[in-house]
Amino acid sequence: MDLVTALPPSGERSCNSCLVIVDSYSKALIFLPFHKDDTAMDIALPIWNRVISHIGFFNNIIIYRDPKFTSALCTNFHRLFGTKLSFSTAYHPQADGLAERIIQTLEDMIRRFCAYGLILKT
Repeated sequence: MDLVTALPPSGERSCNSCLVIVDSYSKALIFLPFHKDDTAMDIALPIWNRVISHIGFFNNIIIYRDPKFTSALCTNFHRLFGTKLSFSTAYHPQADGLAERIIQTLEDMIRRFCAYGLILKT
């Protein structure tokens, strides 16, 4: 799980960030749009509604050391449901290589999409 920021604003809410969730077992990808300045609660609710309610709880999550993810809300949430959190450092593909590669591909796709003057819709 990683947060991509500095994206071009898109959608009804003009989201400028994207949470990338990669299931390492099935290789399923989930992209959730956010604002860069959203709080931990703003991120936790869509994860609950769109991810956990459909897929279930994760055994282990490799996550970037963002204050949103290291907050008491997130750590207590994961402790309550028995999820182990493993924190990685920024731009360290050895820790979370699959997510980092997906993010590279996502940024390339968005860059090419915007080069043609198209508008992203969420």
